[in-house]
Amino acid sequence: MSDESQEKSAPEDRATAGPFDESEANPVRPYIDLGGIKVLPREGLNLRLEVEEQTKRIVAVGLDYADSTLQVQPFAAPRTSGLWDETREQIRQQVRQQGGRVEEREGPLGPELLAEVPVAAGPDATPGMRLARFVGIDGPRWFLRGVIGGAATGDVDAAAKIEDLFRSLVVVRGGTPMPPRDLIPLKMPAAPGTA
Repeated sequence: MSDESQEKSAPEDRATAGPFDESEANPVRPYIDLGGIKVLPREGLNLRLEVEEQTKRIVAVGLDYADSTLQVQPFAAPRTSGLWDETREQIRQQVRQQGGRVEEREGPLGPELLAEVPVAAGPDATPGMRLARFVGIDGPRWFLRGVIGGAATGDVDAAAKIEDLFRSLVVVRGGTPMPPRDLIPLKMPAAPGTA
């Protein structure tokens, strides 16, 4: 495999089972529109937007569900090649630099990383390790990265629910030219009842 063409990494049924491109999503479903990502509301789902302090820019969507957390970020990607292979390598290096452990495995969404990440403890707590699953899917002109924490790192039922949630997401790439690896802009959802 040459450096220029990283193959796209996605489940074979991505176009029908998700995560979806905007063009593949069911238009009548009541998605919560967050700009680059649309989320299908479901019972017990709690949504958080993660904002960068300096720029006030929304940099990730946090979803709390099934005693687990799923943080997602949509990135622009080349039309023909994928970013997940390269991104996995970067995550692997970051986790190791922080003193964590990481292993690659084949998950329900394709290759994923299972990492033990050191947790910065508060003044009165002892530092510990937190398990995290890093998942990624290359779509048409986008790449969706997810970080799974909580029960879904070890509990099969919780994992299935979080994977289902991840696959229900819709990525809205938009027509604006963007360099690969740029975060697709995210926004606050409109208040209920406003268009």
